[in-house]
Amino acid sequence: MVVGAGPGSPDLLTLRAVERIRAAEVIVHDALVPRRILDEINPSAERIPVARDAAPRPNPGVATGHLLARLALEGRSVVRLKGGDPGVFARLTEELEPLRHAGIPVEIVPGVTAALAAAAAAGVSLTNREAASSCTIVTGREADDKADTLDYTSLASLPGTLAVYMGIEQVARWSRAVIDAGRPGDTPVTIVSRCSWPDQQVGLTTLEECAADIARHGWRSPAVVLVGASAEPVAGPLQGRRVLVTRPSGQEGELIAAIRAAGGACVHVPLIEIVEPRSWDGVDAAIARIDTYDWIVFASSNGVRAFFRRLAALGRDGRDLGTVRLAAIGQGTRRQVETCGYRCDLTADVARSEGLLEALGTSPRGGRFLLLRADKGRDVLRRGLESFGHHVDEVAVYESRAVEAPPESALGTLPIDWLVLTSSFTAETALHHWGDRLRSWKIATISPVTSSVLLRAGIHPSAEATEASAIGIVAAMVRREEESAEVDRPAGSPGDVNLPPIGRD
Repeated sequence: MVVGAGPGSPDLLTLRAVERIRAAEVIVHDALVPRRILDEINPSAERIPVARDAAPRPNPGVATGHLLARLALEGRSVVRLKGGDPGVFARLTEELEPLRHAGIPVEIVPGVTAALAAAAAAGVSLTNREAASSCTIVTGREADDKADTLDYTSLASLPGTLAVYMGIEQVARWSRAVIDAGRPGDTPVTIVSRCSWPDQQVGLTTLEECAADIARHGWRSPAVVLVGASAEPVAGPLQGRRVLVTRPSGQEGELIAAIRAAGGACVHVPLIEIVEPRSWDGVDAAIARIDTYDWIVFASSNGVRAFFRRLAALGRDGRDLGTVRLAAIGQGTRRQVETCGYRCDLTADVARSEGLLEALGTSPRGGRFLLLRADKGRDVLRRGLESFGHHVDEVAVYESRAVEAPPESALGTLPIDWLVLTSSFTAETALHHWGDRLRSWKIATISPVTSSVLLRAGIHPSAEATEASAIGIVAAMVRREEESAEVDRPAGSPGDVNLPPIGRD
């Protein structure tokens, strides 16, 4: 029985946690643990989310402990995966109680607690030699039946940072108590809402104004409030720009990280979802004769993941591939192949079907190709290979489906500056959902194929990536912003233009 910790531990502890999770038959996880972590570490384990606010009362921790005990007594290997450190405001004591009564052995793997992660996300230090010689972690929401409450007089007198967990709902109460106990109202406050998630927000305010600003800006739980820590906005070419990312859930991380590295803020509203094909018959038939092919051609990273998962699900592995060679449509797809433990024999210089066709065009006639792709898309590659005299089996290893119309609340109340589209199907779905509203946003596309969907609707993208990757998209956006800044700069004005902020988040 393992009580695991969330990502971010020191290297050796992280490796230990990953090893335990990979060996688990059941993962009981916080609802806020991202799906992509579970997909990457152990996609085959049964997953049971524990929603904190929906847990049975009066003691949700004990209820979760009973669940863990029941699963372990069934003889199953169980991991309890938490989003931070299990020993900091995570009901560890309550969850362990039923396990210890049942005599079930437990291993605890530490993790990074939310205050440390939030400070890193905001670019602040919780301590410094001049003004913050300590850091105190407190809860903004104490247990209802707790006899002793926080000593705000002692907290206010500490010469350091207060990290307030679960402090959003009762911010008016505890912030006023800290001020009444002696902390100045103009003490700087940094609020990190939904740390590390696509809709993460970093807000800057003061102790006096934090309750009003939380209501005004809609900073949401889960959040950590750092009293006494002042963040400086990250300067970057996309500073002040709010970017709408539409990639499927679990696949947005690299793009959002690149946008944030350039100083932009992100809103994630998935427009499509990636699901298994309706039938595996075609894939299974191809795998049964996999060693008869000369080439396996991967048209996307999704195809790589889906194929190797299916290969493993059938009880097979790389030994069954024989002498088949592997080709990838671009560098991102190549990296995914390598992540799965294989190497590509060929990667297209231009990450499009035409580029891959050109790279494969020199193969001797009569080759046998297995093309792995989505259920939707162009058939340029298949037709081109067949025109060169090759035999091509084309199978869909996953399906792309449009999500239902996203709620308007998903976009928030602040304006959108950029919309990023990373496939032609996503572009079609965006047109369906938002129509002419797209004309009010700057749009960045991943390729000419994606741009063509918009052009047919009379909408001209503002930027188009020259390299079909997250870095390529952000580079195209930055180029457009720099060009706009040059146009808007008055004649003879020196220096760079500071882009307007989107508020304080």
